[in-house]
This record gives sequence, C-alpha cells and structure tokens, in this order.
Amino acid sequence: MAAERDEEPGPGPCCLCPGTAAGKRGMAGGCRCSALPAPRQGVMEEARRRLRQFDVGDKFSRLPLPRAAVLLPLMVRGDRLHLLLTVRSMQLRRSPGEVCFPGGKSEATDKDDVDTALREAKEEVGLQPEKVEVICRLMPGIDKMNNLVTPVVGFIEDTFQVTPNPDEVSEVFVVPLEYFVKPLNYKTFSYKTTSGYLTRIHCFTYDDQEHKRSFKIWGLTAHFAVFLALVIFGERPAFEVDYDLDNLISSSEDNFINLYASIYERKKSNL
Repeated sequence: MAAERDEEPGPGPCCLCPGTAAGKRGMAGGCRCSALPAPRQGVMEEARRRLRQFDVGDKFSRLPLPRAAVLLPLMVRGDRLHLLLTVRSMQLRRSPGEVCFPGGKSEATDKDDVDTALREAKEEVGLQPEKVEVICRLMPGIDKMNNLVTPVVGFIEDTFQVTPNPDEVSEVFVVPLEYFVKPLNYKTFSYKTTSGYLTRIHCFTYDDQEHKRSFKIWGLTAHFAVFLALVIFGERPAFEVDYDLDNLISSSEDNFINLYASIYERKKSNL
C-alpha cells in the first residue's frame, strides 16, 4: 500500500494542509491551522497523520470490476471527530431508505475515484469539491453488485450547510466517529456473499438527538466507518472485527484480496 512519510512541519505553511505545495486536491485558501483552536488542530493533525499511513492510492484501480467511490466526510465538532452520512431517497430503485455515504458509480468524465466521490457529494448534498480537504483513499470494498467501491476520506468544515438533492437523499446526519468503536446499540451477524465468501456484518443503531429518531447503519457503510475509526483511533473496539489489530494494514489487504479472489474464482467457474 502507498504510504506517505510523516514530516514535522517547519515555520510557515503546514505541510499537511490544503492549498500548500504538499497538499492534494482540496480546499483553496492556504493553511488554516493557525486559525483553529489548539485542541481541534491537534485532532485533525493526528487524524491526517494516521490516515496517510493507510492510503492505498490507485493500487487497486486496475482490477476488472465496475468502479464506484464514496466520500467519508469528516468534521470536528466540540473537539471530536464526526462523520457525515445520508439516507437514500425512498424514490430510488436500489436500497431506498438505507443509510450510506455520498457516492456512486464512476463516470467516463471522472479522472479517478477521488473525482467520482467529490462529484457525487456535490450532486447529492451540495458539497462543493473545493470545500473538501482530501486526505486519502482507504482499502476498497466490493458491494453486493460486485462493484469495486473505494472510500475517499476528506475533511469538511463543521459549518457546511447541507442542500440535499431530494431525488437522491432524504436526510443528512452526523455521528461521532468514536461511536463506530464504542457503540451503545450494536449487533453483528455472519453473511455469505454470492461468491461464497463468509464475512461479518456490523449493524449500528444510532439515536440522533437533533433529528429525534434512530438511524440503522450497516453493511458496507458500517464496514467503512468501522475501518476508518480503527485507523484513526488505533484502539481495540468493543466488538469483534475481522482484522489482526496489531497488523491492521496487512490484514485489511489480506481480507480484501480473499474477497476479490472468491469473486474471481466464481466468475471462472461460470465460464
């Protein structure tokens, strides 16, 4: 996996912030770290440092599967990391009413997975691409339609005003990232994919005080949220996971390769 070497920023612009020579696609306007309260700045810098160690880049981009990407939008509220999620419109043919991240299938005009995730986020919740500080791409997953789904992680401002596209999104809410390692309402069950691969499905119920209702977060969305929390916090969750937590990078890659191999073998057997 691609990993970026951590460096201590010297005087001047922070090397980890958008709008600098070291920054990737993301927010314009240069370094904002000096304008942030110290606790919030520390939370963001530590998250960036850990996430970049798990950046897979385009390592899996040539696999012969249809491509899709989702944006995992992180924000800091009250010195804690939060994750933005959406509820799919009931008008949609596939998975109506399900909780998911902004995202969708790749289009011919997309340069890469980052472009796909940013375009879809703009279409679904009105998030302008230049308002996202893209940090990394994490280990992809494979959905039930055998699309290769790449999670793109980025920071957004906590003041972002959501404008959901009603054709695609019915609600938008945020969850403390810590909930995906220390949940109050959690269950799990085993699931065998169509290719015969046995995996663990995480299912969280989150009681949202702002919306006065509960949201069920499960499947690939929960899978990405759990992995993101494991990467950033580096601690053992309150439930079992299918990773060697002492070797998270290698074990997550092994899991993905085994899943992909099961799909590839099934395709060969159907020829």
